[in-house]
Amino acid sequence: MSASKKGQEKKTGVNWVEAGKLFLIVLIIVGLAIGLAQPLAEKLQEHLGLDLKGGVHVVYEAIPSPGSPVTSDAIARLIAVIRNRVDALGVTEPVIQKEGTKRVVVELPGVKDPEEAVRLIGKTAHLEFKTEDGKTVLTGKDLKDARAQLNPQTSEPEVLLKFDKEGAKKFGEVTTANVGRRIVIYLDDKLLTAPVVEEPITTGEAVIRGGYRSLEEAQQEAILLRSGALPVKVELLEKRTVGPVLGKDSLDRSLKAGIIGILLIFVFMIAYYRVPGLIADLSLVVYGLLVAGIFLLIKATLTLPGIAGFILSIGMAVDANIIIYERIKEELRAGKTLRAAIDAGFQHAFRAILDANVTTLIAAAVLYYFGSGPIRGFAVTLSIGILTSMFTAITFTRYLLHLLARSRLVLNPKAYGA
Repeated sequence: MSASKKGQEKKTGVNWVEAGKLFLIVLIIVGLAIGLAQPLAEKLQEHLGLDLKGGVHVVYEAIPSPGSPVTSDAIARLIAVIRNRVDALGVTEPVIQKEGTKRVVVELPGVKDPEEAVRLIGKTAHLEFKTEDGKTVLTGKDLKDARAQLNPQTSEPEVLLKFDKEGAKKFGEVTTANVGRRIVIYLDDKLLTAPVVEEPITTGEAVIRGGYRSLEEAQQEAILLRSGALPVKVELLEKRTVGPVLGKDSLDRSLKAGIIGILLIFVFMIAYYRVPGLIADLSLVVYGLLVAGIFLLIKATLTLPGIAGFILSIGMAVDANIIIYERIKEELRAGKTLRAAIDAGFQHAFRAILDANVTTLIAAAVLYYFGSGPIRGFAVTLSIGILTSMFTAITFTRYLLHLLARSRLVLNPKAYGA
């Protein structure tokens, strides 16, 4: 930088309006980091995958039967029914996905009773109402809802059924025509109850009572009924209980090691790049908050490969800043003013950053398309990290550097590593 240019910049003095903006942004970032770090970490730990939390892994295969061929639509409906049942169980972050043309993989992290969960998921749940002559008059397709409850008079568990509009009409007609006779209710060809119709029931509701040992058993049957019957029969091909690859102590140590590693990166950036290094650290904090927020927003499941993808994207975020700062240093050594060096540095660095990130995104897309399970998780977290790092490096870092230049707080090229 020439002496005249240095003199021009020094004579102008500090722009306290721009400096105030910069200080305010720094305070906001630091405040958000301190206030959100613990809540975000706790929320993310609720979204741990099977390899980190343990659970059960099962594989079902759809079996064709007369009237129920295995088609892509049947598999899609099968997955939807299984998902409804899993959601009703309260399992967090389940993985339910198609494998091949007729298999469905289900992973349930953290389930307390794997055997019962598998039994409930794979049950056909075909509900039938039959009259004494054996004729089916209603099926589970006519149901709108099913809820477990305790009988207010006897305190015995029972299941309250609510029919849809068409089902309520059918049930009213059937009960009117069969007063004094039995209506037999079956679930998967197993007799549930056979009450005598005492009077026409036109409210669109029915109750299944008797035979439930507990309210929990009634609730499990209600889950099956309101989630609907499986569109095709399924066969359990594989079932295995998976222990967490990393126990709680190992996971905590890994998190501590990760925090130490990130702090060392922060120290290195400040020691080597000085003021821009501090800007880079602020950008990395924003990057981390954004990525964590995106993971929670899309309800991403964190697995070991997924965490690896996130760590790799942190490295690429740091790399983007290094490319930019090296370009800025070159421009400062060439004698350009700080603002001109920042503009030129970003302009020259953009192509290299874009090329590196696009090629990595292409690789991630290939992994996602051809991979499954954890491989897809790695591809998703890597892609999210890369896109977020490009945003923070190209927009946020650039804005802070320009704000610093306009504030004229630090103008000495040595403070920028030049």
